[in-house]
Amino acid sequence: MTTEEPERPRIVVGVDGSAHATDAVKWGARQAGLVGAVLELVTAWGLPRIYTGPLPSPSDDKPAAHAEGILDDAERTARREHPGVAIRRSAIDGPSAQVLVEASRGATLLVVGSRGRGKFTGMMLGSVSRHCVTNATCPVLVLREE
Repeated sequence: MTTEEPERPRIVVGVDGSAHATDAVKWGARQAGLVGAVLELVTAWGLPRIYTGPLPSPSDDKPAAHAEGILDDAERTARREHPGVAIRRSAIDGPSAQVLVEASRGATLLVVGSRGRGKFTGMMLGSVSRHCVTNATCPVLVLREE
């Protein structure tokens, strides 16, 4: 008979390289440390799409590599703030809101910044965080700027 360790709770944090996302990473890392959860850093990337599929992209445009760089920065921030926290990371091709809602399945908590890289900087709640609040399958914390 084998004894399997129960799966650890998972706190998902949406990251996009913005200051709001960095605050969300810090908060999520702290909470993961407090409750013994795995911190899952998730970023979305994708090429602009048209009705028939992705638009062609210049050969020097590497969105997946850029997404990995965003995750590298987020992981460094989390480890600097809370070095003992277990971290997973995912860079997923797709629209940010959809990717984060999918990542919320089975998670204990989804943490997002109040607004990221959108054009409407006066908005208190961005379109991605609004979509997550209304569609995620777990509780969502929208972290506002301090």
